[in-house]
This record gives sequence, C-alpha cells and structure tokens, in this order.
Amino acid sequence: MIPMTRRTARQAACGVIRSVTQAGHSLRAAQGMAQRVLASAFVLAVTLAAWSPAAQAQGAPAKVDPAKGQQLAAQVCAACHGADGNAPSPSNPKLSAQHADYLYKQLVNFVPKAGAKEAERANAVMAGFAATLSDADRRNLSAWFASQPLKPASARNKDLVELGQRIYRGGIPEKQVPACSGCHGPAGAGIPAQYPRLGGQWAEYTESQLTQFRGGQRKNSAQMTTIAARLSDGEIKAIADYIAGMR
Repeated sequence: MIPMTRRTARQAACGVIRSVTQAGHSLRAAQGMAQRVLASAFVLAVTLAAWSPAAQAQGAPAKVDPAKGQQLAAQVCAACHGADGNAPSPSNPKLSAQHADYLYKQLVNFVPKAGAKEAERANAVMAGFAATLSDADRRNLSAWFASQPLKPASARNKDLVELGQRIYRGGIPEKQVPACSGCHGPAGAGIPAQYPRLGGQWAEYTESQLTQFRGGQRKNSAQMTTIAARLSDGEIKAIADYIAGMR
C-alpha cells in the first residue's frame, strides 16, 4: 500500500470533488432537459387542443369586426348614442373612445345571468337591446365605439368645478372618499375593463350614475357603491361637472 501523504490526500480529495461536481452538473443538465421537453409537450398539447375541431365547435371567440359593429350601431344604437357613440342628449352616455372591454362588460351586465332574478345593471331600455345581441355583436359594437373619436362635453359651473377638481384629485379624507384619479387616471382616461374613461362625459349622465350607485339601483361595481354612498348631492354634482370638462 502506498502511504497517504498530505499531497496525495489533497489530490484524492480534489478528484472526489470533481467527480461529484461533474455528476451534479450531469444530473442538473438531465433534469433541465426533461423539464424543457415536458414544457414543450404541454405547450404543443394546449395549442393542438385550442385548434382542434372540438374546441372550434365549442365556440372559440371569433375575431372582432368593428365594421360589423358600425352597421349594428347605425341600426340599433344611433338614436340614443349617435352612430359614432357621441350621444346627442346628456340623458344617454357618450360611448365613443370608451374602452372596448368596459363597453362589453356593460352589455353583459344589462342581461340577467342564468338563474338570477335581475341584472347587475338594471335598465329596462338597455336590457331589451342587450338581450338581442350575440356575444360577437357585443364585441363588435364595443370595438366600433372604442375606435371613434370623442366629442367631449363641457363644464359649466366654475364653483362646482373647483370643488370637483379637489375631490377628483385628492378625495375627501375625512369621509374616506378616495381620489377619483387613483382609478380613472389624472385625465379621466380610465383603466380597462373595470374603470371607464370619464373625461368629457355628459355631466348629467355622470351625476345620474353616481346617484344610482349611491341608491343601490346600479349594482355592477361594489367599489363605486361604497364610494358613492359617502358623497352628498353637491359633491356628486361637482365631480360630474369637473369630469365633463376634462381633456
């Protein structure tokens, strides 16, 4: 037997370490390869399933067609909202430049869900129209109105505007009312799909919706119901007037 010197011991230890390290690298490489193969197989399976005849038969979403939305808007929506979504009367909202996802959500909310006694957003007129629309119709209409330029309304009362601006930008801390800009943006551009574009909307319409949220007639946003419940009539009017003049 060759006597173990300090040098040979060190060389032997280094050899063991290299062997373990190489084995570890090989194991990790094998594991990594297996994971990549499994991931690729999963992606391929999902892709094939999505394009299979069965998936197509189950109603995969069709491509959105704003041109079809334009035709439908001229036939069904123009009288109240204008053919391009710029409603001629403040009793109806401006739909132009609104987020398509938000518009689609509202059209869905106007119709009671299966088994529900009432819709999340009660409106007898819109319920009748929305119930006749297919899912593709809703998406096409939403895309059409979203693509149209907004003709904004205007603020009217300077005193109300100043109060509305303070609430919109800073909220009402003592009443635990958050700033509107936190969700709807500094310029009222909104965030799809939950937070609509507000800037340039008719003041009368915005006022009516805040009042409905406060009174519980409109139920498709628990967040807005809570906030509106803390607002007075004067504060609602001020916010609505400020929003009408936003650009």
